[in-house]
Formats: sequence, structure tokens, C-alpha cells
Amino acid sequence: MTIHLIGTSHIAQQSLREIKTAIEEGQPDLVAVELDSQRAAALLQEHKGKISLADIAKVGFKGYLFAKIGQYIQQKLGKMVGLDPGSDMKTAILLAKKNKKQVVLIDQPIQVTLKKFSKELTWKEKGRFAADIFKGIFFRKQYLKESGLDNLDLRTVPSKELIQKMVGEMKKRYPSVYKTLVADRNEYMVKQLVSLLRKNPDQKILAVVGAGHEEGMKKLLLNVEVVR
Repeated sequence: MTIHLIGTSHIAQQSLREIKTAIEEGQPDLVAVELDSQRAAALLQEHKGKISLADIAKVGFKGYLFAKIGQYIQQKLGKMVGLDPGSDMKTAILLAKKNKKQVVLIDQPIQVTLKKFSKELTWKEKGRFAADIFKGIFFRKQYLKESGLDNLDLRTVPSKELIQKMVGEMKKRYPSVYKTLVADRNEYMVKQLVSLLRKNPDQKILAVVGAGHEEGMKKLLLNVEVVR
């Protein structure tokens, strides 16, 4: 029994190729993806419901605003490379179904994540967000250079060194954001994978997750001794 983790970029052609190879050549029994049921349905265009005030109240305004900003940025970046955000996860689902593999959604419900985000975001972090957005808009080249992103190719997955640097910066500058968006979800997804292993001890699992989750999840899975 094994778990094979792939760390992807949501808008990188490289990720689509790696997923295709992993499913069609690796022949896993189960394909686990970094999605919950709500995000998966939206990604597959099963519904496009409007956001109501009640929905915003459930996750908190800060969580809702962060999600909308993140969505806007990803859409802008996606247009630059000709891919819709989430193409990696959508490709994993569609290829798994095409190859008659079971698909399992392993991410924490988005409403839970955004609610935690709204609750834990500090005033200091909000100030840093505002400053970073200002720099990104008015001093874009300098900001990208300082962040080590000036030569980033959006069509490929960033190097592990760059990902670790970016995650480390998030942990340092935005500790509650790191905890909510990365650490807590790493733990949640690893629990889901371990549960899958216990229920399917003789099957091979392919887990498709964002590159920022890969190393953290591997460390958590070391005690299980099934990840490669």
C-alpha cells in the first residue's frame, strides 16, 4: 500500500502533464484531490449559485473578502497562461473517471476554512496584507524581485526551494493565515488519506494537492511509512 503525492500549480501546464502520466502510467486505484464537495461541484460547473448575505455571514466577511481577492488574482494569472484556475484538480477528476478510478475529495470544507480565517486573522496581518497589495499594484517589479518571483514561469510548478521559501515567508509574516490555510488543512487531508489507507490497505493512492501542501503532508505521513 502506498500514497504517491503530486504537488501541483493550479494554472501550470506542467501539472496537467504530470497528473496525466501519474494516472495513465501509474495506474492508482484511488485518486484523492485537494477539494471539498462544494469546490468540486463549482469546478465541474454543476452549479453557479450567487453568494448571499447569509453565505457571507457563515464564513465571515474577512474570509469572504480573502476568497474573492484570491479568486481574482488566480483568474488574472490564469488568463496569462491560458488556463482556468483549478485546471489541475479538474484534470485529475476527469482523467480518473475516464480511467475508471475512484475519486475521493480530501480537503476541509471551504466554509470551515474561511470561517477559521475570519476568526484568526489579526490586525497586524491585515495591515501587512494592505501593504503587500499596495506594493504589488504600484511597485510590481520591485515587489516581485524582492519576493524572488521576478523570473517565475507560470506554466511550470515552482521549484521546491522557492515553494519552501514562500511558505516560510507566509508562516513568518502571516502566522494565522499559514495555520488556517496550510497547516490545519495539511493535517485534515493527511487524516483523510490515512483513513483511506485503513479502509483500502491493498490499494495504491494518488494524492493531487497544491505544491504548498506537498512537503508538509509528506512530513506528517512519515510516521505512516507509506508515502513516496
